[in-house]
Amino acid sequence: MLLRIDHVGIACRSLDAAIERYTSVFGLTVVSQETNAEQGVREAMLATSDQSSYVQLLEPLGDDTPVGRFLARRGEGIHHVGYAVPDVVAALETFGGRGVRLIDERPRHGSMGASIAFLHPADLGGVLTELVQPRAARGTLCPG
Repeated sequence: MLLRIDHVGIACRSLDAAIERYTSVFGLTVVSQETNAEQGVREAMLATSDQSSYVQLLEPLGDDTPVGRFLARRGEGIHHVGYAVPDVVAALETFGGRGVRLIDERPRHGSMGASIAFLHPADLGGVLTELVQPRAARGTLCPG
């Protein structure tokens, strides 16, 4: 069901400073930047040299957003791990059927046009887990 690690999400206080750090230290390439008001973040996707996976940098739009609250509790660092799946709806059904609590009952819009959904960290060893169906794997964008 899981195809590969799609990305690692990293919470940061300054998106610009984090982009500078990850591009200069690791040579990653910025392939996308966007604001996702629904999730309360400014974000950037930085690709590895072979473009097989990404680092997603997340700056909160405010202190009362999920990433803003994460930063207040834990500081900058790994926020979540995203796994590519061939079908996010089927993945939700499978993992929900295995007793994993779903944060999202249905997919929502994610970075670069992907359909995404989150699984509850309490059921996965404290790791917030994102399921990612890349845009190329779908014919249309996820509603919302």
